[in-house]
Amino acid sequence: MSDARPLPDGFELIPLRSATLHLRPMVAQDLAALTIAGSDPGIWAGHPSTDRYKPDVFRPYFEALLKAGGTLIAEDANGQAIGMSRYYASADAPDGIGIGFTFLVRAHWGGQTNFAMKRLMLDHLFATAPEAWFHIAPTNIRSQKATAKLGAARMDNLTLDLGTGRMDWVRMRLTRAAWHDQSNP
Repeated sequence: MSDARPLPDGFELIPLRSATLHLRPMVAQDLAALTIAGSDPGIWAGHPSTDRYKPDVFRPYFEALLKAGGTLIAEDANGQAIGMSRYYASADAPDGIGIGFTFLVRAHWGGQTNFAMKRLMLDHLFATAPEAWFHIAPTNIRSQKATAKLGAARMDNLTLDLGTGRMDWVRMRLTRAAWHDQSNP
């Protein structure tokens, strides 16, 4: 049985934009662009599915996230797909909304892109929910460190089905107050 639940009433998935990024709801026609964006094996090295760079492995992932809703495609200023992320709700975090299932092309690692994407998503999330939750694979140290830089605190480890099968997760929480302190120093 899945631990995923519907996003709360009042939370709308809308396009989000900054000077460098455009996040918009994902549609079926995004498969080709996202398959290309996700075709680098290095992107998936820290993820549970290390072979997701293969089109036949990527496609079920794409289809699951499309069906789940809440997924945004990230485009750069030129309109090129550079990754995606998803909002979700989970039974273990009844007062919050999760952000996860994120990937970015490696050309956007180590700079401001991940922070800019999370800023857009978190500012939108905190207009509705008091907490943001992140469920990260225990082997994905890179994502755990990036999430801690946002101000999120590690809570615990647990096993959940967030719509892609039961998996072990490191659970991290970011409160509205901690985000405000981190994003407005």
